[in-house]
Amino acid sequence: MLEENNKRKGFFEADQYEAVLGHLSDDLRPVFAVAYITGWRVKDEILTRQRCHLDLKAGWLRLEPGETKNNEGRMFPISTVPRLRDVLARQLARTESVEKATDRIIPWLFHRNGKPIKSFRRAWRTACKNADVPGHIPHDFRRTAIRNLERAGIPRSAAMAMVGHKTESVYRRYAIVEEGMLNEAGVKLQTFYDGAKAGPSSVVRFPRARARRGAKA
Repeated sequence: MLEENNKRKGFFEADQYEAVLGHLSDDLRPVFAVAYITGWRVKDEILTRQRCHLDLKAGWLRLEPGETKNNEGRMFPISTVPRLRDVLARQLARTESVEKATDRIIPWLFHRNGKPIKSFRRAWRTACKNADVPGHIPHDFRRTAIRNLERAGIPRSAAMAMVGHKTESVYRRYAIVEEGMLNEAGVKLQTFYDGAKAGPSSVVRFPRARARRGAKA
């Protein structure tokens, strides 16, 4: 049987991401800003976050056990990622402002006028079209986040824990390697070989060693 090859290769470059973000509404912009950095699933893992899952003081955004695809909890650091912390802090302030204006409590971290965001398909397609990147899907942010973790040199075990991949085989499916990364790897490989050629030889000359043993005998 032929091996099935159904792996998508979609991901966002930084300028593409910024362009799409610029065409989204205020209630959706922070959602996809978080998706771009964390690689978490938009519908099931980001839009379901409540304010109790965000701890700005301790510096964590959490998914509880049983909420994820593999049923394991997950934590993403935010105190060491100011870019992510700023997005979440602004969203929290925005939520508190809506609460004061409407005199009600909003438990959701991401919402549309205080109500959970159920649908965003049309808004997403329009934003991608206007940003000149039609055909992209929100799940492309998951691939993008993993590629960025690889580029940043994050240890694979830590990266898997951050995005929520239980097995390395699944993680590798998302760790897409493009021409730029391959060329960079080639430069590093050539640098290694150049250094090895220039370095002193440490080869043991076995014939002389045998001769010395023969002389002692």
